[in-house]
Amino acid sequence: MGFDEKSNEGEEHSEASKTETRAKAARDEENAGTEPEGLVRGMSEVSICTTEDDEDEEGRKIELGPQYTLKEQFEKDKDDESLTRWKEQLLGSVDFNSVGETLEPEVKILSLEIKSPGRSDIILPIPESGKPNGLWFTLKEGSRYSLKFTFQVNNNIVSGLRYTNTVWKTGIKVDSTKEMIGTFSPQAEPYTHEMHEETTPSGLFARGSYSARSKFVDDDDKCYLEINYTFDIRKDWQSA
Repeated sequence: MGFDEKSNEGEEHSEASKTETRAKAARDEENAGTEPEGLVRGMSEVSICTTEDDEDEEGRKIELGPQYTLKEQFEKDKDDESLTRWKEQLLGSVDFNSVGETLEPEVKILSLEIKSPGRSDIILPIPESGKPNGLWFTLKEGSRYSLKFTFQVNNNIVSGLRYTNTVWKTGIKVDSTKEMIGTFSPQAEPYTHEMHEETTPSGLFARGSYSARSKFVDDDDKCYLEINYTFDIRKDWQSA
């Protein structure tokens, strides 16, 4: 008798749970269409940013729409005052006669430097082949450093220029860095960007040789520079 009573109670509880579940599903379905669009897109963008890996970037291209020359971009949507002000701020110093009618932006990395407090900057030669001969540089373990680069933008606006760097030791990926640099209009003067300061790892297992790949790409996944190189972390800085 006791077993039958518990069974009936269980059945009643189960039916109540099913009813509540169906009601919740109905509410969720009803609310799905009223979710603020910006919130949904924001969550989606965050998801992409946190899960995207350097090896998976190919094949995940975002359609950004047709390209326009600088003159065409400046002339478009002139009735939109806020957009016009933004264009004037971004393109105010552009000489339209010098950029012509070129669709594709041109970005040239002019210099790369490693800065470390209390030391002279390490000037890194940029190889035309994209692969330096031998060891590119050496860092001291436990030292603070930052990467500074200078670049030139020509022809058209470069959108979403970013820097990526992936590091391996003995074939195992040990670090992956991605930093958004920004959107830039063409100008005669070069731009400079210094990344946030980092500290090299230290200890017996941190010392040794590493291989790495650095890339400068934009929103269209156009790569302006790719460098595959090796570097060392040692007990002390390399003697000059």
